[in-house]
Order: sequence, then structure tokens, then C-alpha cells
Amino acid sequence: MVDGFRITGKTPLNGVIKVSGAKNAALPIIIATLVAKGEYILKNVPNLRDIRVTMKLLEDLGMITEKLDNNTYKIINNGFKRTEASYQIVKQMRASFLVMGPMIANLDEAVVSLPGGCAIGSRPVDLHLKGFEMLGADITRVHGYVHAKSDNLKGAEIPLGFPSVGATQNIMMAAVKTPGKTIISNAAREPEIVDLGNFLNKMGAKITGLGTPNIEIEGVEELHAVEYSIMPDRIEAGTYVIAALVTEGDLKIQDARLEDLGVFKSELEAMGVKFKQDGDILSVIGKVKDLKPSKIKTLPHPGFPTDMQPQMMLLQTLVNGGSSMEETVFENRFMHVPEFNRMGADITIRHGVAFVNGGLPLTGAEVMSSDLRAGAALVLAALAADGETIVNRVYHIDRGYDRLELKLNTVGAKIERIKLDI
Repeated sequence: MVDGFRITGKTPLNGVIKVSGAKNAALPIIIATLVAKGEYILKNVPNLRDIRVTMKLLEDLGMITEKLDNNTYKIINNGFKRTEASYQIVKQMRASFLVMGPMIANLDEAVVSLPGGCAIGSRPVDLHLKGFEMLGADITRVHGYVHAKSDNLKGAEIPLGFPSVGATQNIMMAAVKTPGKTIISNAAREPEIVDLGNFLNKMGAKITGLGTPNIEIEGVEELHAVEYSIMPDRIEAGTYVIAALVTEGDLKIQDARLEDLGVFKSELEAMGVKFKQDGDILSVIGKVKDLKPSKIKTLPHPGFPTDMQPQMMLLQTLVNGGSSMEETVFENRFMHVPEFNRMGADITIRHGVAFVNGGLPLTGAEVMSSDLRAGAALVLAALAADGETIVNRVYHIDRGYDRLELKLNTVGAKIERIKLDI
């Protein structure tokens, strides 16, 4: 038995919906508490399965964790009690591999299982490992585990062949206590990278160039524990922006930072959407019938975010005319297309581009969530469709959205969590 959603569509969303802390910022920041001993307080942590898995991983390595309230954690680092991050935990979530950086920074030897995660592409960890080797670590792979010997590290220039978020984060955490200067070129530029860097700098690190392709890290001997509040989740905010448009109600979004929406916002504006910010409340203004079709290509930040691709494609299916979506970041991230087509969309894929014949009405159907963002997009599709939709395998959604169905129900959605025998 697995959880699913039963959703009744064509219900306008009205009211205020609040954005939680960013999963993609919280996970590396939680893991960064491994870098230095002390007592940490982390606020605005989303209430997600991936967060709970990460806390178990920290506890397995010897940390003490305590949930103070729904979104606040205390983490006490008294030092590593073991030098191996086991497969049983790491397999549950790809971000677990980020413990390698802090372990290399603190231990002469470390062993970390190769990771798991969403099946949206190969996402190899080679860039992480090459970075560690350039810092002076001796890396070997044995029986599905990465072994690192790191007793003679020194700063280095590390060019990334691709601006990988995970590799940038992992190398940053390994380098903050490494003697000398480390320069990561072609670094990832996502706001979550900046949030991790700000956290480490508050701990006493010396990191500059955050948000640019060149991050410089001057190694320091000591860092200290701090209190920190996680940034709001820009992908959750973007998901609610699409929800506001496809349900055609009066949905307002709290704690959506316009500056973090970037190209996603500008692409919507080109389609005819307008935004209004009033304090911490964002209003989205636009009717689907009045919007223009679009041609979008996903790219690493500051380009269009791949994590908003399925949700944006849903909007394209509802807008009259021909649109296209080219996916360049993850090769398997069109698994939602057959599910959209089951609901009445007309989308064909040729050579990594989805061509959308938009403006056809969607109708309820039974569909399958293949990954986190595809699952969220199917929930939004169900809200926009006539009739009843069953979304299977919503555990994917639970990995990245804090109580999504409860939040949407408070603003008028009709979503019921049910048990499915599949």
C-alpha cells in the first residue's frame, strides 16, 4: 500500500499560501553542521522526509539532533563517532553524498556509499571526486563505496566541467578548513549555493564570489556553531505561481522572493503574466486564455530551472497555441509527458524537445508520479482538470513539499490522501 491523492478539479484557489524553507538549501546546510563542533540552531527547516533522513544520517555519524518545533532543529556536533556513511541511509537520498566534503575536511579517512535519489538522470558524482582529488585526497571506489584518504590537503584551482550544484557544495565544505586558497571555477550559481556560503561564512569561513562562476575559499583553522534561518523555497514558490495561474482564482503567495524566481519570472512575464509584491505577499496576475505560447530551454542557474520544467509545461498545455520545452539538464525529465497526455494534453517529444499543442481541456485520470517535480505538476494538472484525478506514488512529492495537500486545501483545493494498492 502506498499513498496517493484523490483530487477534484476545477476549483479556484483563493487566499494566502505560505512558502516553506528551501529543501535544496536546508539539506546542505544541515550537513554543513558536520564541518565544526558546537551547538547549532537551524530555523525555517521544511518538514520533509528528506530532512528526517538527513537527521538520521547525522545521528549515525555521531551527532545529536533535536526537533524544537515544526521548523526548528538543534544539532549538537561533538565530533564524528564513525568514519563511514552507510548505504542503508545514503541510498535513500542523493544529497546524502554531501557528507563526504565535511568528512574529508575533518577526518584522515572517510568512507561514503554512492548515492540514490530521483530517477531523472545519471547525475554522476565524478565532479565531486575530481574536486576532492585536486585538493589532495586519495580517492578509490570499492564495492559501491567511495574511500577517501585526506591527511595532506591543500588549496587548489578546481575547474568544474559542468556547474554542478552538488559538486560545488561538496567541494566548498571540504575546502573551508583546507590550508591555502581554493578557487572553484564554473561553479554553480543557484541561490541555495549562496545560502550555504552565507551559513559557512557566519561560522567563520572566508568564502567570496558566491552567486558568480568563480568561488574563492581561503581555508581557516577553526569554525564555530551558529544559529541560522533557511531561505524560502523558490521552487515551491514557483509551483504556487503556476497553481495560481492554472486554477484562475485569487491565490496570494507569502515568502516568495521575486529575486530568486529569475528567468522563470521573466519567461512568465513574456507570456503576459504580471507580478505584484506587497511586503512578503506576492500576487500573480494573468488569465490562461490571455497568455501567449512560449519556447523555453532549461539551463543551469541563472537559466530556466529544470525543477520548474514540469510545472511550466503544464501551463504551456493550457495556453492556446504551440509551445516547446527543451530539457538540457536531466536526460530523463520528460516522464510526466505521457501522464499529461493521459489527461488530454497533446505533447510529442523529438530529440530532447517537448512540443506542446496547447489549449486543449484536461480531464481527470489515474496518473503516476515519477519524481518529485513531476508529481507536483500532476497535482496542479488535476486541480485544473475536469473531474477526478488519482495521483499515484505521492511519496515523491512528500520528499520536497512540506504538507502540499494540506496547504492547497486551506486555499480551496479538494485533495484527499488515500491508500493505493499498487
